[in-house]
Amino acid sequence: MTSDVSLKSIIAPQFYDVHRDISKDNHTHYFLKGGRGSTKSSFVSIELILGIMKYQDTGAICFRKVGADLKDSVFNQLLWAIDILKVTNYWSVSLSPLKLTYLPTNQHIMFRGVDDPSKSKSIKLKKGYFKYIWFEEADQFCGMPEIRKILQSIMRGGSGQKVFYTYNPPRSQTNWINVESMIERNDRLIHKSNYLNVPEDWLGTQFIEEARYLKETNEESYNHEYLGEVVGTGGEVFKNVVLREITDSEIESFDRVQRGLDFGFSADPCAYVCCYLHNGKLYIFNEFYKVGVGFDTLSKVIKGENINNEVVYADSAEPRSIYELSQRKIRVLPAVKGAGSVNYGITKLRDLKEIVIDPKRCPNASKEFVLYELDRDFYGGLKAEYPDKNNHTIDAVRYALCNHSSFIRTEKQKKKHDFEFFNKKNQDDYSDYLGF
Repeated sequence: MTSDVSLKSIIAPQFYDVHRDISKDNHTHYFLKGGRGSTKSSFVSIELILGIMKYQDTGAICFRKVGADLKDSVFNQLLWAIDILKVTNYWSVSLSPLKLTYLPTNQHIMFRGVDDPSKSKSIKLKKGYFKYIWFEEADQFCGMPEIRKILQSIMRGGSGQKVFYTYNPPRSQTNWINVESMIERNDRLIHKSNYLNVPEDWLGTQFIEEARYLKETNEESYNHEYLGEVVGTGGEVFKNVVLREITDSEIESFDRVQRGLDFGFSADPCAYVCCYLHNGKLYIFNEFYKVGVGFDTLSKVIKGENINNEVVYADSAEPRSIYELSQRKIRVLPAVKGAGSVNYGITKLRDLKEIVIDPKRCPNASKEFVLYELDRDFYGGLKAEYPDKNNHTIDAVRYALCNHSSFIRTEKQKKKHDFEFFNKKNQDDYSDYLGF
């Protein structure tokens, strides 16, 4: 049984590609983020009803963090989908417990809250498997560990499962779901929507007027509530980060690659980055990020990427580590630091036009730059100093650029730094300079 209703008449244009992606079984996890009136929940409800009617050995289950919220949200949304698809005669409705049943094949759509952990245990269908799983207002859940625990218990058997996460992105980039949506996986599609791509007659005149008024009176709240943008909490350090693919052809055009290295300790990762700075735009396109890496492994990684053995600037507080790498024929120099170098370097990075980071090539740099925020004091005010935590790639980038013309603090400092190295006859031997 299928609906005779044209999908283009009930699905907003911004979801056409997502619908085709689902039909082609391209992904498993669909993160659908958007502002008010984006119709993301309407879209998912239609997909669930159509999917159950198409695949006769399947079922669906919908989750809210609080069970009491189910009836007035996803349950009523699915009733709307059944009605607009004009298939009401084929479905039965149960209010206690909440359940929808497709009568021709006795397939079920179930509903659960996870405020009580026992509600999500041992959930099974009498026939078939859960092909469709929907986490509505997904940002209200405690995080991916909680969601994974649910999925591990219900994603058993069958194939082609589809997991939908619908939510309005929280203001803070550090919120778990905003962080999660930055992670690229082959089985995951991230989609952003807003009301501007929805036919106005679907939303109504009053909705449009309310949105327009908020835009005029409080544009930041408008951007967050209606456009679904992560506007931040005010403590974000790098507001100039752009996450996008940096192509091979772009990288081939970089005429002076800068390399930086932040040494890790037993519990901290070693961070090696490659970047390029030109006309106020910084491109971060390669990283190595690992805890407990040895010098032999690290030198092999650097040699594999840095085939011309160009200079790598490393943390000058680690002369022994620099020496170890130099003994392995790596041209590694201590970064220019000095008093105030952290504030100076981060401020220079903040002032760049853009910091372009390839999230696939550099997932850790992407996270650290986007999530780097000022700490707050006892009264909730922002502290003036930059925090020294979760900043390993940021430090590596500062070191990489320490000798770049745009970042050198004084000419005297540059001359002092360069003299010992670039006037040496044997540039592979730095032991005299390092004090060994």
